[in-house]
Amino acid sequence: MIILAIDTSCDETAVAVTSNTEIISNCVWSQASLHASFGGVMPSLAQRQHEARIDWVINKAIKQSGTNIENIDAIAVTIGNGLGIALGVGIIKAKELAIKYKKPLIPVSHVEAHLLSPFCIPNSGNNKIEKSIVFPTLGLVLSGGTTVLALVRNIGEYEILAETSDDALGEALDKGARLLGLGYPGGAILEKFARDGDPKKYKLPLPLQNDKVKNRFSYSGLKTAFVRLFGSFKDPERLLSKDPTKQDIADLAASFQSTAFDHIEKVLEYQIKHSGLSINHLLFGGGVANNVEIKKRLRKLCKKYNIKLLVPYTKKLNGDNAGMIGVCAYLKNGNKDLSKYFDYDSIDRNPRLKL
Repeated sequence: MIILAIDTSCDETAVAVTSNTEIISNCVWSQASLHASFGGVMPSLAQRQHEARIDWVINKAIKQSGTNIENIDAIAVTIGNGLGIALGVGIIKAKELAIKYKKPLIPVSHVEAHLLSPFCIPNSGNNKIEKSIVFPTLGLVLSGGTTVLALVRNIGEYEILAETSDDALGEALDKGARLLGLGYPGGAILEKFARDGDPKKYKLPLPLQNDKVKNRFSYSGLKTAFVRLFGSFKDPERLLSKDPTKQDIADLAASFQSTAFDHIEKVLEYQIKHSGLSINHLLFGGGVANNVEIKKRLRKLCKKYNIKLLVPYTKKLNGDNAGMIGVCAYLKNGNKDLSKYFDYDSIDRNPRLKL
């Protein structure tokens, strides 16, 4: 099943061609440098850049795949979550192509695609991972817009075990980096500084540590505590009244990141212990999955409970991309009748779409 997939959920114009779970081509044009001066994504700018680049990225993805659009079986497009006006660009283009070439148009959840991204295999890959997983399993998505832990009973059958009640983890890391003046996108830069810092130098409150049932994530309190800690460096009433050095910044970054990850571990371990099920795998996707420290922690925790951690085969699949969109569309529809997906008018953007 060959799918042309489109994702314009935020600041990446992404198009891919997939065959079943195999990614044939996966092209991404990033706008990150254009948004850096704003300290975050400017929605109107993202929309204009998507409109300017989407045809070019589509042509590039098709050319790299070695096929042509007439030979594809379906078109898939991200309908949410994400920036509304950015999502609209991809949806409009996908509908235009579907109508012109008379192809079914499959709407895809960005969060679900991240969740299932470990199922993707490279071009001519032979790791048919979906054959080896025994359901139910666990799935964790950590990104700039989503922090969710789910019980995956099967493809398309999910039970939310814990999700954020305010900031997503990636968003919190970006905000921490912005406070320290590290630039945008912040999470990756914060990680680099944290490598040279002491994670125990500054004590920050563990989010929701008094919750007996750990079924939610929260980072607003940690962020507030971090703002106060950083402000203490310039408080004349405090001994820390000084401009922070590079080492101070590294220690602050390490302390903030470590506490944020402690929170993820506490909730995940609680859910593993109280699931009442035999869990063999943990699917892990989303932008924060590129962080080396969190993967190291999750592997250690999974080993404790004899669980195998599954992540995408390449870091490129952790960020916004269309390869995972095409694979998600296939996994949910590969053996089904696609006739319902010719109802193009029923497909619309849903910026707050959840798993």
